Amino acid sequence: MRRKRVLMCGVGVLLAAVTLFGCGTSSSKEKELSTEENQLEVQRYAWPLGTSSPEDTVTQIYAEKFAEEVGRLSDGSMEICVYPNSVLGGDRELLESCKDGDIPFVVQNTAPQVTFMPDTAVFDIPCLFDSIEEVREHVDDEVFLAKMDQVYLDGGYVLLGYADQGFRVMTTNKAITNVNDFKGVKIRTMENSYHMDFWKALGASPTPMTFSEVYIGLQQGTIDAQENPYEVIVSNKLYEQQKYVVETNHLPHLISLIVSEEFYNGLSEEQQAIINQAADLAKEYAREQSDKRIASRIETIEESGTQIVTLDEATREEMKERSKPVYDAISESVSPEIVDAYTNGALYD
Repeated sequence: MRRKRVLMCGVGVLLAAVTLFGCGTSSSKEKELSTEENQLEVQRYAWPLGTSSPEDTVTQIYAEKFAEEVGRLSDGSMEICVYPNSVLGGDRELLESCKDGDIPFVVQNTAPQVTFMPDTAVFDIPCLFDSIEEVREHVDDEVFLAKMDQVYLDGGYVLLGYADQGFRVMTTNKAITNVNDFKGVKIRTMENSYHMDFWKALGASPTPMTFSEVYIGLQQGTIDAQENPYEVIVSNKLYEQQKYVVETNHLPHLISLIVSEEFYNGLSEEQQAIINQAADLAKEYAREQSDKRIASRIETIEESGTQIVTLDEATREEMKERSKPVYDAISESVSPEIVDAYTNGALYD
């Protein structure tokens, strides 16, 4: 079956490590059989999981915890090897390889998935939630998850869950105290039309830029600002080039764990149950770690002298009001049932 092929997209150099089960990131141990069990061999599986994120991130924590739980719950008979830093490809390559069954598991932010599954743009609705707990409540809603399960199935994947890195926030060298202060700020964004439209609605000047160029762009003044979760801001030292971190909290930074549908359907029911349980445990653990790390990241930023700005309620309400055209655009491309299930009355009046 095609599910037995691994690492076909230019990463064949890793095949030997996978088939020999030489995974350095998995904590599962080989099961020992007693002589009373006739020394039967344990059939073991070593499957790759790819991410495009660095190792010191919640994405990596999520992936490694999932691999650890799969090994523990299967008594070591199932093993997953985690490959971070785009070793197996960037976000687009990972999605394509996962769909084909070449790389069974992928952990990544939802933003790159919009091109493949337009309904995932529902997560790009800006300024919708006031707390990350509220986000998680809506994301975990059974009705909403059932609809998203189908979206991923239609795309060739099985959705195993969503963790997060909290909200995306803005860093800038300009003091922001009200909506008018956003005017003219040249802010780096991802190449996502909804993200760009949001910043345009606030009066800013969004500038798509490869992430690897952001630090230098801030340093040289090519851009005035950027937006990312606290995790990314600290791990890449972006705060070093900025005077302020503005808690715009405009979007949750969700992290999805997916598996190839073809691969998943080739597993036994027992194996599928292990995968599902491990995913649930990893999701909760990743969320807990995210909360702890955000507090630590904020402390790091404050100690550096960069000021953290919390916007008042009036400013946040004005941001919501100006975001309505973005919501309208997303509603035109995303299933209304999915929008309704996700927002569940949380939309701006």
